Amino acid sequence: VQLVESGGGSAQTGGSLTLSCVVSGLTYSTPCMGWFRQAPGKEREGVALIDNDGSATYADSVKGRFTISKDNNNNTLYLQMNNLKPEDSAMYYCAVDLIPTCGWYTPAYNYWGQGTQVTVSS
Repeated sequence: VQLVESGGGSAQTGGSLTLSCVVSGLTYSTPCMGWFRQAPGKEREGVALIDNDGSATYADSVKGRFTISKDNNNNTLYLQMNNLKPEDSAMYYCAVDLIPTCGWYTPAYNYWGQGTQVTVSS
């Protein structure tokens, strides 16, 4: 199983970026997928989750600004990030939970991507 993120980069405060995560090697649909982020010196934290039915859950810090979605035909997960803030700067990771618990507990996620860097300047 391989997860490959892309779409990170630099943006100014108030700007937008869209992250993508292509999943390969799974022979069945992914019950739960999520985006997590980790800033230097901080723990990895959940940003957004989406279950097999397409129901989404967001961290309070990104509600109303970020949108998670997925394209099952292309095995791709997305994170649309609008109105970016400097505190959104971090390495962003996508992950798959096969059980699923579909929560913020990172050890429950079976597979992770390598991450894509997002930097927001003020």
